[in-house]
Amino acid sequence: MSVTPGQKATRTMTVTAEHVRAFAELTGDYNPLHFDEAFAAGTKFGRLVAQGGLTTGILHALVAMDMPGPGTVFLSQDWKFTAPVYIGDTITAEATVLEVHATKPVCRLGISVSRGDGTLVLEGEAWCYTFA
Repeated sequence: MSVTPGQKATRTMTVTAEHVRAFAELTGDYNPLHFDEAFAAGTKFGRLVAQGGLTTGILHALVAMDMPGPGTVFLSQDWKFTAPVYIGDTITAEATVLEVHATKPVCRLGISVSRGDGTLVLEGEAWCYTFA
């Protein structure tokens, strides 16, 4: 594993209604918060929100494709959602290497996802293992 403490990577995507629909088709998550505008308007969110799995999905892509990179899987995740992601939001995931195991291809990452307006929507940590 060729990561060092302090190393960072980011990945950005704009969440679309098509993403929400495709995620629902894959997982069965048809919660009215994601599809029923009248229902969503009556909640604290006030409008349609994306599934949390789309927010965490960008983290999976970041870890598997960018840093640590191909061959990497999550061992554990400890994160919390701090704000919603709305359809149309551009979100940016960031991972920062906090620790690298001395004898195993394992590292601990600080994780965050923010909306384009700077609102933090997810924060936490994750442990990763790299097979490559």
